[in-house]
Amino acid sequence: MANVNTEQAKKMRSGIDIEGTIQKKGETRTVNKKAGGQIDVCDAYITDEAGEMKFTLWGEDVAKVKNGDKVKITNGYTNTFKGEVGLAKGKYGDMKILP
Repeated sequence: MANVNTEQAKKMRSGIDIEGTIQKKGETRTVNKKAGGQIDVCDAYITDEAGEMKFTLWGEDVAKVKNGDKVKITNGYTNTFKGEVGLAKGKYGDMKILP
């Protein structure tokens, strides 16, 4: 599947392949998982030539990226929370930090 940009991704639900730059990485917080236990989560924004969209980092991915890192998300998905479309890697997706 070809890469999409942030504006195209906002209209999709799943199978999203996108490259962009991490911007505005927020504070890490700990949330309770439905299955029990806790996990770290952090909201950032991924930007490209078309714009930006919220990108939620979960678990070990929170520490992997910093502001300014270029990343490639493969098989990501979107959800809408409080009226804002956000991107996440999910358990079936992949995130690579690009050189």
